[in-house]
Amino acid sequence: MRIVVARCQVDYAGRLSAHLPMATRVLMLKSDGSVLVHSDGGSYKPLNWMSPPCSVREGATDEGQIEWIVTSKAPSKGQPDTLRILLEEIHHDSSHDLGIDPGLQKDGVEKHLQELLAEHPGTLADGLTLVRREYPTAIGPVDLMCRDAGGQSVAVEIKRRGEIDGVEQLTRYLELLNRDPLLTTKGGVRGIFAAQEIKPQARVLAEDRGIQCAVVDYNALRGLDDPTDRLF
Repeated sequence: MRIVVARCQVDYAGRLSAHLPMATRVLMLKSDGSVLVHSDGGSYKPLNWMSPPCSVREGATDEGQIEWIVTSKAPSKGQPDTLRILLEEIHHDSSHDLGIDPGLQKDGVEKHLQELLAEHPGTLADGLTLVRREYPTAIGPVDLMCRDAGGQSVAVEIKRRGEIDGVEQLTRYLELLNRDPLLTTKGGVRGIFAAQEIKPQARVLAEDRGIQCAVVDYNALRGLDDPTDRLF
């Protein structure tokens, strides 16, 4: 991972355009190919980013200023997205080898919830069938990859408590998965956000992004898994 603290200007061009005026920010270039632009506020979410796979070309403008041109992989139709980062002054530039990350270790309930939903995906939506658990992507595994009755791919993110960060996580997965032509033959990959409890703000955000919300009953699922659980 490369971390750069610099006074910079950022311009994004793609499905829409966005501009960040000159200011001091943190730039992260991760080994998975993603590029993230952070400010000192705004919690965990970057101001702008480019999902992997993408390429970074470092050069200079006619005026001699350093610039990075970040280019995404071109979709099957249309032009690739680009992120132009103009660096006025670099305060810090370092690279770090973080090694292999073991991944997020889910607590017992959340892990068991994933196992139960993998066995009974139809409880989330009629006709839903499991393709694979822990479906790999460049930015982490999707809890469940499923297929609905119409053959459309469905990515399922599972939480014990559904909050905004979980919706953001699923949004990033969907953005990446919908670039895979093997998964988008039936109209693209849609998402289901499943949790025992979903916060109102998370539900509003999910529905605004076209993500289905599913509140799951852990005890009822345990009953499907093992009838003796109903005795406790």
